[in-house]
Amino acid sequence: MDCSGCNRCTEINCSLDTKCQQLDRSLMDQWGAISFPIYQTATFKHPGFGETSGFAYTRTQNPTRKQLESIVGYLESGRDAIAFASGMAAIATVMELFKPGDHIIIDSDLYGGSIRLFNEICIKNGFEYTAVNLSSEDPEPFIKENTKAIYLETPTNPMMNVTDIEKISRVAKEKELLLIVDNTFMSPYFQNPLLLGADIVIHSGTKFLGGHHDTIGGFVIVKDEDLDNRIRFIQNTIGAGLSPFDSWLILRGIRTLAVRLERSGENALKLANYLKTNKHVKKVIYPGLPEHPGYEIMKKQARGFGAMITFEVDSAEFARAILNNVELIYFAESLGGTETLITYPVTQTHADVPADVLKKNGITDCTLRLSVGIEGIADLICEFNRVFAIAEKETA
Repeated sequence: MDCSGCNRCTEINCSLDTKCQQLDRSLMDQWGAISFPIYQTATFKHPGFGETSGFAYTRTQNPTRKQLESIVGYLESGRDAIAFASGMAAIATVMELFKPGDHIIIDSDLYGGSIRLFNEICIKNGFEYTAVNLSSEDPEPFIKENTKAIYLETPTNPMMNVTDIEKISRVAKEKELLLIVDNTFMSPYFQNPLLLGADIVIHSGTKFLGGHHDTIGGFVIVKDEDLDNRIRFIQNTIGAGLSPFDSWLILRGIRTLAVRLERSGENALKLANYLKTNKHVKKVIYPGLPEHPGYEIMKKQARGFGAMITFEVDSAEFARAILNNVELIYFAESLGGTETLITYPVTQTHADVPADVLKKNGITDCTLRLSVGIEGIADLICEFNRVFAIAEKETA
């Protein structure tokens, strides 16, 4: 690569690995700090009457948050990114784009917190929605005169259904609908929905972007100026912005995004193949396995298969025995960090999802979800060998 004359390593020909390290130098600290400072202030003084530094009040904007937003927006190939206090704050703010009487098509398999928002808040606010398995069903028959948007995750949480974003985007554009994609499971390192036709991309920054289970955050990334202005206005009005310190933590996390995702993705594929060999494991769902129905779509629209695995064991007792005996792997509710976590969707991430929806989506008390970390793969396999042996004895 000829980099002569290049004064920013955010040129289009730089790799994502480099972009994560060099970040966006257009907002470098005035003193040249390599680690961008935390501007821990609520307010900013004006240079004079009618003059501004560009910042007035941290609820509206803060230099640390602006730096983070610039980087996330760049990694997602968006016009802008808006940083929120949590992933759910980001989703809830996007829902404020709609009004009573509007109809939204949502994927039938979503994070439980998103389903809770649709069931408890959006319906209360007068929205209508229809749940559709967008990985296998055409959304067009479900579009009504009042339909305004299609909302999806791909892969989905927790059943790892893969939706063809470009295919759905063609339907959305033809019908003048917004296409909203939650890209949390893949991160901008592996997948960029805006380049595939999405209008709005959402992330829980808590997960792969932060990467260390030490902060909470969320993002909305857009490519349209009007959408950008509307979402920023709503964010400022309701006060849902990310704090300076949490912005800095995610800035730090992004520097290792590439190496973390590469390692955890490699581990996930090896672990998925290992899990298939255990007699108590009835199903392994990982889009990097050739038998996964979304495997070819993933190869087309993503640069990797991610670090999330869902698997099903032969009984609820066996599942709980696993959860009670893990040591190297943490039994905890989250994903995307350096440590491997195991989650029980029916009592954790999807505890508030109606039983009929769980059943329809195939989520049972035998379902376990893994967020694969960057530990040595031999150690992870050894952990499972030990835990499976204990569970077998306890459930014999």
